[in-house]
Amino acid sequence: MRLRLGTRVGTAALLVGVASACSALGGEDGDPAGDLADDLAAALSDHSLGEVPLVDESARTAFAELVAPLDEVPVAVDVVDVTVVEEEGRADATLAWRWEVADGAAWEYETSVALTQGGDGSTWAVAWSPDDLAPDLAAGDSLGLRTLTPARGDITGADGAVLVTERPVLRYGLDKTKVEGPQVARSARRIARILDVDVASYVSRAEAMGAEAFVEAVVLREDDAREVLPAFRKVPGALAVNDTLPLAPTREFAGALLGRVGPATAEIVEESDGAIVAGDEVGLSGLQARYDEQLRGAPGTAVVARDADDRLRTLFEAPATDGTDLLTTLDPALQDKAEQALATLGDGAPAAALVAIRPSDGAVLASANGVGAAGADLASTGQYAPGSTFKVVTSLALLRSGMGVDDVVSCPAATVVDGRSFKNYDDYPASAVGDITLTQAIAQSCNTALIGNAGRLGDGDLATAAQALGLGTDHDLGFPVYFGQVPPPETETGAAADLIGQGTVLASPFAMATVAASVSAGRAVLPVLLPQHEVQQVPPRVPLTGAEAGTLRGLMRAVVTTGSGRFLQDVPGEIGAKTGTAEYGTPDALGSLPTHAWMIATRGDLAVAVFVATGVSGSQTAGPVLEAFLR
Repeated sequence: MRLRLGTRVGTAALLVGVASACSALGGEDGDPAGDLADDLAAALSDHSLGEVPLVDESARTAFAELVAPLDEVPVAVDVVDVTVVEEEGRADATLAWRWEVADGAAWEYETSVALTQGGDGSTWAVAWSPDDLAPDLAAGDSLGLRTLTPARGDITGADGAVLVTERPVLRYGLDKTKVEGPQVARSARRIARILDVDVASYVSRAEAMGAEAFVEAVVLREDDAREVLPAFRKVPGALAVNDTLPLAPTREFAGALLGRVGPATAEIVEESDGAIVAGDEVGLSGLQARYDEQLRGAPGTAVVARDADDRLRTLFEAPATDGTDLLTTLDPALQDKAEQALATLGDGAPAAALVAIRPSDGAVLASANGVGAAGADLASTGQYAPGSTFKVVTSLALLRSGMGVDDVVSCPAATVVDGRSFKNYDDYPASAVGDITLTQAIAQSCNTALIGNAGRLGDGDLATAAQALGLGTDHDLGFPVYFGQVPPPETETGAAADLIGQGTVLASPFAMATVAASVSAGRAVLPVLLPQHEVQQVPPRVPLTGAEAGTLRGLMRAVVTTGSGRFLQDVPGEIGAKTGTAEYGTPDALGSLPTHAWMIATRGDLAVAVFVATGVSGSQTAGPVLEAFLR
């Protein structure tokens, strides 16, 4: 006779002090088989067989070994029902399993466990077998968890162009299974020299790692790898492993801005609260780091079984959630042009940067740093005196004071303010000294003319004009940007220096490109690199008017037609520009200070800023870079 004892779901939550006691004694409710099933469910919910009586005691150790890889996975086991077959002295307990493999992903199933009645009819034992743990498990199987790696999101540019995506690389290193003894150090030493990595450090790692280790030395793009392959292949134990990494089209392409991906550091692992483990590939810098969670996605988990023949099969899978693409406004063609233009400075060039913005909508089209920046994003975050490029701001302040572009100003070779002498740049044209118009003063970049009109400006006028052109007001654009500063001057000489972009005035190439874009657009442009990042623009105290912008465009055009930017006259399109040179640092033996070289320009719906950390002048050093970009 079969006797079904009904549903018992939930009873496994009631743990029994001594798990086998009720089963052995028959229990107070006269249901020894049911009590045993309850005890079994409670033990299984704790990843063990507890102390439940077993038909074969060796099953207890075998179960512990089998379930060990799942020890960190929470599981709840409930008794669904117990069917007793009295004439056969056995019962079938149906168990419901729920493994919380991942957040929102539970592995659920039922198994049937055989219970056997003792000869006295009052004691019961579990006849445990592997498939009682999970369907289709067999003797000799082992269990495991496999991490499912999500596909990392791409970084895209204008019109959906893919900028950063998985690209082929080669991981170069030493395969220690192919060498032993003193040959390990000899091969490691040769590999380090060929790949230009620290020899002592690499040899030390090679000797310390296990006999079956692959000791990685460097990861190279496929194109870069070809240069070292011939010599590398001759080294005993040398191994190049094919792989992929999220990379931009070239090593230089917006590298500081986009950032890089690599193995998580110990600090990143510690700060992730378990979301990242050692060996995970994560964003380490730039946008890759800032938006790592979005780009990385979430790993999945698979419960797998391996049989005696080493064949692997998946029992359950919580799929990975792929990363989401990060959209930017970068124009691949213009970014390439920017990198190439900076490269014209040559090997050993000082730090340099170029930023290009589309004035009509503020889209950041290019943001490049030269090799001299050593990986820093000076284009966005550099803080430098902008020199005479700031005279665009000063012009706006003077226009607002009532000055006209045709008003005559005095441009002496030098002027003194509170005991400090100010002069024009070394190759300032002698023909432009004396009484000239404001337009000529801006076109030729006369320092003394602007300083001589400092008295026309009141407190805060210069800062208000800067704000109207997008300089000096911080915005969270979704990545680090320095928008510059125009603080109140503390001295009369400081106020004079501020007028010509020195003193305490500071700006980044990004900020000066914003100034040029604002002149072109006729309003304070809010730059946009990440279209999906919402930014609330802080309105200027005194917004730029259309008439003011038109006048500034005329002044910048005069720089090209008659002034310090005449070398741009044969470049296609109507170009407006402003050169800039700013002293900094410590004087040399002759008392001369090094100078930053700047140039900003507009052409159609394009605004550009070029910065070179050390140069002769804006026109001579930054100018050729700008010209190369515009051509």
